[in-house]
Amino acid sequence: MTSRERALMALNHLEPDRVCIDFGATLATGIHAQVYDGAKKLLGMDGITTVEDVLGQLAEIEPPMREAMGGDFVYIRRYAPSLGIPVTGYGPAALANGEPCRRPLLFNPVSDGKGGLLIRGLPHHLDYIHPFIQGEPDETYESKVIARCPEGYHAFSRVFHPLRDVDTAEKLNEYAFPEMTAEEYLFYQGEARRLRGTDKAIAGIFLGNIFEMGQLYWGYENFFVHMAGDPAFAHAYMEARCESYMRDLEKYFEATEGTLDVIQFNDDLGTQQNLLISPKMYRELLKPYHKRMFGYVREKHPGTKVFFHSCGAIFDILPDLIDCGAQIINPVQISAAGMDPQRLKREYGRDVVFWGGGVDTQKILSFAPPETVRAQVRQMLDIFAPGGGYVFSQVHNVDAGVPPENLIAAFQAAKEYKRDCS
Repeated sequence: MTSRERALMALNHLEPDRVCIDFGATLATGIHAQVYDGAKKLLGMDGITTVEDVLGQLAEIEPPMREAMGGDFVYIRRYAPSLGIPVTGYGPAALANGEPCRRPLLFNPVSDGKGGLLIRGLPHHLDYIHPFIQGEPDETYESKVIARCPEGYHAFSRVFHPLRDVDTAEKLNEYAFPEMTAEEYLFYQGEARRLRGTDKAIAGIFLGNIFEMGQLYWGYENFFVHMAGDPAFAHAYMEARCESYMRDLEKYFEATEGTLDVIQFNDDLGTQQNLLISPKMYRELLKPYHKRMFGYVREKHPGTKVFFHSCGAIFDILPDLIDCGAQIINPVQISAAGMDPQRLKREYGRDVVFWGGGVDTQKILSFAPPETVRAQVRQMLDIFAPGGGYVFSQVHNVDAGVPPENLIAAFQAAKEYKRDCS
């Protein structure tokens, strides 16, 4: 059975020959480059590790590592994976532990004078992540600090909120939201054609964040105040952002030429203990736009499964996400309130594919010994794997604190898993 055959069986709620595995094939299941590099060395693999996503410092997955970890998916990379920085090529750099790596040429952090790093705006950021005044991009953008990595941390956080002072629909109408450029279109077309001959299933990393981008455009507090105090204004933003995404979706599917088995959407809606907004607010403000985007895929491209990523305690809106058209739920944060694996599988295992939840990254993968990691993987697979409808991966991205031997233990346990059917 090829990887793609295995993946399609799992995605259609059938049990394949072994557990279907995603090793770093989305921007929500990635591997921190330092951990990835350490795992390569433990397995005796050569080669310089490439940092592809500079925000989370995620590694590009190389074929030998994908095979060693049992990965069944490849992905069509983002033209600008993070911070609006196009990947025009790679240059030499170093990981935080001093090991050599490669990273995007246009990624040029500077010192903050306190042991940390800053990323300042550059002209090429404008068209990819930030709204801009129609017809006249803001030249002062180049002086803005858009992301920072404090001393002792291993990834960047975005800190620039370009619409912080925009508080009326009239002001909002002065701005245009970024849309796919001709260069981006050709990049996705080339990636799709490059991967067409693979025996792996292909994931497209579209994202389409509406809720999350609102938080970044205004800042968390301001955006929540707008949603609660001026829902008409919140709708005006979401409508405009969704319209730009809908145009991009059409271009994205045209460029990828029927190669996608999965398309990834993201919008984090949960915390460790609860939803970020009430179910009522989700249904009134955000659900219509998710439904529009997911519904487009379901109607126009039924061979592509809708993958939706949201961290946290989202059990209470799973019926809404299913109604919107989500067919895959990720990362299945099993440590969050209400996200009990047995309950999830029992109540929604026939309706959605669970992608993730195979090992807890917060406590087990980061801090437990390898034998405990393997034991939790087997426990989660005993719950999620029966009947199909499951893709193994860890809960969210592997961060810098995960021991490389634990990463190997988790994926080898999944690759070797045999269910006791006696």
